[in-house]
Amino acid sequence: MKIENTTAQMRKGILEFCILSLISGKDLYTTEILDTLKKGKMLVVEGTIYPLLTRLKNANLLQYHWEESTSGPPRKYYSITPEGEEFLSKLKTVWNELNEAVQIITTQK
Repeated sequence: MKIENTTAQMRKGILEFCILSLISGKDLYTTEILDTLKKGKMLVVEGTIYPLLTRLKNANLLQYHWEESTSGPPRKYYSITPEGEEFLSKLKTVWNELNEAVQIITTQK
C-alpha cells in the first residue's frame, strides 16, 4: 500500500470542509481558492476543484456572481449561502468530534 493513496483519500475527505470554511470568510474566485489551499499544503488541481464547486452550488451550499476584472475576463466569485453556513457549522462539529476521537485513539499506549 502506498502512503500517497491514503494521503490523497484523506485530503479528498476534508476538501469540502476546507472550501466552505474559506468561502465563509469572504467571496472568492477559483484561483484564490486554489492558491489558499496550496499554501495550506492541500495539493489540489483545477480538475478537482471545478466539479466540487459545481456540486456545492447544486446542493445550494454556494452561490456565485460575476465581477469584471481589470486584468482579464470577468471572474466568478463564490459565496456561501445560509444553507451552506448551517452545513459548515455541522461539519465543524463533526470535525472537532472526529479530531478528538483520533487524538484519543492515536495517543493511547
